[in-house]
Amino acid sequence: MEKVKIVQYGCGKMSAYTMRYALEKGYEIVGAVDINPDVIGKDISEIIGCNYEPTGIKITDAKDTEALLVNTKPDVCIITTMSLVSDLEEILMLCAKLGINAITTCEEAFYPMASNPTLTKKVDALAKQNNCTITGSGYQDVFWGNLIYTLGGATHKITKIKGSSSYNVEDYGIALAQVHGSGMTLEEFDEKVAAADKISEEERQKVIESGTYTPSYMWNVVPWLADRFGFTITSMTQKCVPIVAKEDIHSNTLNMDIKAGRATGMSAVVTAQTKEGVEIEAECIGKVYAPEDVDTNDWTIYGEPDTRVVITEPKTVELTCASVINRIPDLINSVSGFVPTSRMGELKY
Repeated sequence: MEKVKIVQYGCGKMSAYTMRYALEKGYEIVGAVDINPDVIGKDISEIIGCNYEPTGIKITDAKDTEALLVNTKPDVCIITTMSLVSDLEEILMLCAKLGINAITTCEEAFYPMASNPTLTKKVDALAKQNNCTITGSGYQDVFWGNLIYTLGGATHKITKIKGSSSYNVEDYGIALAQVHGSGMTLEEFDEKVAAADKISEEERQKVIESGTYTPSYMWNVVPWLADRFGFTITSMTQKCVPIVAKEDIHSNTLNMDIKAGRATGMSAVVTAQTKEGVEIEAECIGKVYAPEDVDTNDWTIYGEPDTRVVITEPKTVELTCASVINRIPDLINSVSGFVPTSRMGELKY
């Protein structure tokens, strides 16, 4: 049986894990791509680290991505770059055009039909035309998704699902930090982040249809959960508030000292009502961590009975990357089009 061939698109922090995990699972990496001149031309072993033996696979300039994909004919493209699907339009459409399955850590891609339906339909149509599958996965696939769905399977009656998760924006790169308002003054946060929520549902829907909406991560998780449970959402709201630095704190990712009184990140709460009467409320807290901060994941299903699950200090980066690699068989075996993992079943080892 031939090995599954993979191209890694984006050779930053996350790719060190996705590439190593892929190789250790028996997949073959046939190419890697980045825009950073400091890594272009390097063997991927230098990104993986851990004294990894040279592989002979050199990182290609992103402007040559199409030629690389055409020449290597990968089964899967792993995309670990940006947090919004609009930023990935070019690579997603290229994979769809060439009939290459693609999976991304892009948080919006977890359920992008809730925040950018126009682009999602465009990618979906082209992927169906060329018989390939595009999806988004990561930490949320289990810890904000299938774990909660599994708990629901042991519950007689659900009245509310409530979750909260925190993570260090330092672990995920500059794009994620900027989306969270890290380093902004409170005035800048209000103008660039919070303003998106100070509109009516009708106005918000117009922005969503235009493809310019910037969702919090839970904006895509809540409808994923509803889809997995078979609930129909009747209304959904979002509120983003800044987390304010009490004292100066350094951000390596932003390469700056965040002064006391500025935002280190944000808390975003998304609340949905469903036709079935179940409320879903989910909060994500992303910020530049102080030394005492740790990742947490805390979910409660209310009903008969109430059940709470708390996971302290989950390794969100490693869990994200392992989830992506473990989704590859489902990606390859899925129907074509843009298919959220809510329609691929539980994530398996």
